[in-house]
Amino acid sequence: MTTAETATETATETATETATETAETAIVKSPVVSAAEWDAAREGLLVKEKAMTRARDALAAERRRMPWFAVTQEYAFERPGGTASLLDLFEGRRQLIVYRAFFEPGVHGWPDHACVGCSMVADQVSHLAHLNARDTTLVFVSRAPQPDIERVKARMGWRMPWFTMTDDFDRDFGVDEWHGTNAFIRDGDDVYRTYFVDNRGDEALGNLWSYLDMTALGRQETWEDSPEGRPQSPPYEWWKWHDEYEGGPAGESCRAG
Repeated sequence: MTTAETATETATETATETATETAETAIVKSPVVSAAEWDAAREGLLVKEKAMTRARDALAAERRRMPWFAVTQEYAFERPGGTASLLDLFEGRRQLIVYRAFFEPGVHGWPDHACVGCSMVADQVSHLAHLNARDTTLVFVSRAPQPDIERVKARMGWRMPWFTMTDDFDRDFGVDEWHGTNAFIRDGDDVYRTYFVDNRGDEALGNLWSYLDMTALGRQETWEDSPEGRPQSPPYEWWKWHDEYEGGPAGESCRAG
């Protein structure tokens, strides 16, 4: 080994050791306590966590009472095999959630990836069968052509419907310059905007409950505080394994025994 190679190897080892030492010494421990003290601390925090859960439920109840905005403008999207209207995006269901993902020329990652943040959102989306079982459809929309969308979906393992915007949908619904999530509901062929969230507000979206809690119908369970006339059914009973919603057995709570 030459002198230069030895020096390079030594410098690399030193840098690695320094990084390891920094990683190992950067954490300042919290107090180390007995099991009883730990349980007491946890119970104290649980009081605040339950209060936050109740506050979150109350906020979702307010969302269900948001006024509706009638969408009268016609919008056109591209999908594999043709075009689609906003009404088509519902796929026959009562509610629609639309996430505006940035995947298009001029966005970092193009053409191999959507933007990093939008890709993280896509990675978090839970199995759509559960959302669909509550009469709700989730779609992504971008400016990228369909062949590019299908290619990246295949690469990343994403399964959600993903449409191409062709008009001013993004501008009209507040997502032309930043990501955001819009919720809609339909009454026959009439479409209404019911809710919108963006910025840090939709970084926590992805699981079934987070999506349902932003809709006008909510989780549609009997314990919820919802306006009169909204569909509701007992919790647990509608739950199924995602591959058994078509004719599968009714669900039940997950408790030992």
